[in-house]
Amino acid sequence: MKKKRIITLKDLAQKLNLSTSTVSRALNNHQDISKLTKDKVKKLADELNYTPNIFAKGFRQHKSRIIGVIVPNISHHYTSTIIKGILKESNIKGYIVIVTECSNDFVKQTDLLQTMIKFGVDGILMSVSKMTQSVDDILKTLHKVPIVLFDKVQDKIPCTQILINEEEATFNAVEHLISTKKKRIAIIKETASSITSEKRFAGYLKALRKYNLPIDENIILSTEDINVLEGKKMTTTLLNLDNRPDAIIAITDLAAIGAIKTLKKNNINIPEEIAVVGFSNSLSSTIIEPNLTTIDQPGQRIGKIAISYLIEEIENESNDIVNKTIEIKTNLIIRGSTIKN
Repeated sequence: MKKKRIITLKDLAQKLNLSTSTVSRALNNHQDISKLTKDKVKKLADELNYTPNIFAKGFRQHKSRIIGVIVPNISHHYTSTIIKGILKESNIKGYIVIVTECSNDFVKQTDLLQTMIKFGVDGILMSVSKMTQSVDDILKTLHKVPIVLFDKVQDKIPCTQILINEEEATFNAVEHLISTKKKRIAIIKETASSITSEKRFAGYLKALRKYNLPIDENIILSTEDINVLEGKKMTTTLLNLDNRPDAIIAITDLAAIGAIKTLKKNNINIPEEIAVVGFSNSLSSTIIEPNLTTIDQPGQRIGKIAISYLIEEIENESNDIVNKTIEIKTNLIIRGSTIKN
């Protein structure tokens, strides 16, 4: 059995004895083409099962209507909700989205940027890997196509950046803990290389200073990879202190869940003895017992806003690079890990 050959625009033109440009305009319902010609072209296209080549079309029009998305970890709940918002809005706006993952690998992130350009994308949505060693390749790409950053942003890149109110959100979470009479509040965060983590840490410090609570380095813990296991390890460290904290705020739900697991293992009453707050409002936050008080990040809304700004830049005739920051508000979801039901 012979492999079927893909029917091209040229094939249709030859069979109808028309130019390829006439066939193309007929398929695109161009006003200069007669109804009779349009009907003949569309009839043959249906008979031969012709499918337009989006890359060839993009080459002719200098637009592919394809958007590339690069994220550090596609399986992360918050990231997946952002992608859902991106896909929903792109469908409405008539764009195709290619989603890729760099697995927090700087070399792979660089390769993916180059691949996106080779694919002829009109623009790139990107969450920067925390392992990014240099922004040079991102800056070079920015001079070829528009780039909009979301979630994991980078202040050295002059482009549109969509992020949540990291500092204010953490301030509100700490303020909530203080309102429940907590006075010794620990924080589990990422190392200083994470811009997101440092903004959340700034909110933590701001709240402690406002309410004249001591800033104790012994209960400020940092790690490279802030996950459930690290949350467990750091909570064990906090429990081994002579002067234990009476609350823990973790900058991810995963670390907060690790904290709850360790506290329960050590028969610590939550929230009476030690309260816990997370960040992201993941699915796991309502499965763990007690349910986790956490900061809700509106992922789908962020995805929708990010792609809307990118499409606006793509369709803008100006070649000027846009440099602005859009901050999205969050909500603190109060549950059993800070308030006894």
